Amino acid sequence: MTSVKVKICGLTREADVLAVAKAGVSYAGLVFFAKSPRNLGLAQARDLALAAPPGLAKVALTVDADDDMLDAILHEVPLDMLQLHGRETPQRVSALKARYGLPVMKALGIADAEDLHKIDLYAGVADQLLIDAKPPTGSALPGGNGLAFDWRLLQARKYWALPWMLAGGLSAQNVAQAVQLTGARQVDLSSGVESAPGLKDADQIAAFMQAVQGL
Repeated sequence: MTSVKVKICGLTREADVLAVAKAGVSYAGLVFFAKSPRNLGLAQARDLALAAPPGLAKVALTVDADDDMLDAILHEVPLDMLQLHGRETPQRVSALKARYGLPVMKALGIADAEDLHKIDLYAGVADQLLIDAKPPTGSALPGGNGLAFDWRLLQARKYWALPWMLAGGLSAQNVAQAVQLTGARQVDLSSGVESAPGLKDADQIAAFMQAVQGL
């Protein structure tokens, strides 16, 4: 079993949930963001979550969601973790942990060294961090754009006191280099294993996991 855990986000079909579980993926990401091509309705998300076998952690990706939206999601969908991918403050992270009693992962967009200070702001309140590429100016999506950042920015910052994931433009072809440069023990991807936005490809998932298991 590889020591690098994998999260595959943006699952939209039961077959994809079963494929990631079979491949040994640790986290399944379900997107609740209307602008995303991977957005799910509550009934669809509930069916996917119920299809997930034991051991596959179900993560809800939201973007600046208010309490009403989160209440509705968590009332309908059995989930294991919240992923905040918007402009949520450290105070908001703490409030949601207290309100729902679930682990919270905060996504942070990185483009240059000046962005690294955000890691320290959230490291004391989040349960996990997702270090992602900052979206391009004008992008409607805060993540899932298939873009990488300069991984060398993390070379001197490989270790924090909490678990973290590396995201942004990862694929079977570059994950080994990404892990080598950053020291990441968890990685996250979406478009890197898709045949089309929101449609995961079992062969690409298997190839990615094979690359990770070789690390």
